[in-house]
Amino acid sequence: MQVSFEISLYPLAEAEYKDEIWAFIERLSQIDGLKVITNGMSTQVFGEYQLTTSSVMAEIKRVHEHTGSAVFILKMIASDRSHLINHQMNTNT
Repeated sequence: MQVSFEISLYPLAEAEYKDEIWAFIERLSQIDGLKVITNGMSTQVFGEYQLTTSSVMAEIKRVHEHTGSAVFILKMIASDRSHLINHQMNTNT
């Protein structure tokens, strides 16, 4: 089964918050089997259910351990919706 996540990360009281967000995205991008797409408001992660879910949760835990306080907003659907991202990007240009 495939899964799609939409993630927004808000590292509270973190002076270098942009670095923390980009490091989170970069770590997910390096995992074989995940497709990661970013935009100005969120990050989308697509892949096989178990791999994607465990990878996202591991990275969330890592951010919480590092920052002490970060808010994540997650949306999740049990299908690969990445083809819709590309379609939406092409029709909006």
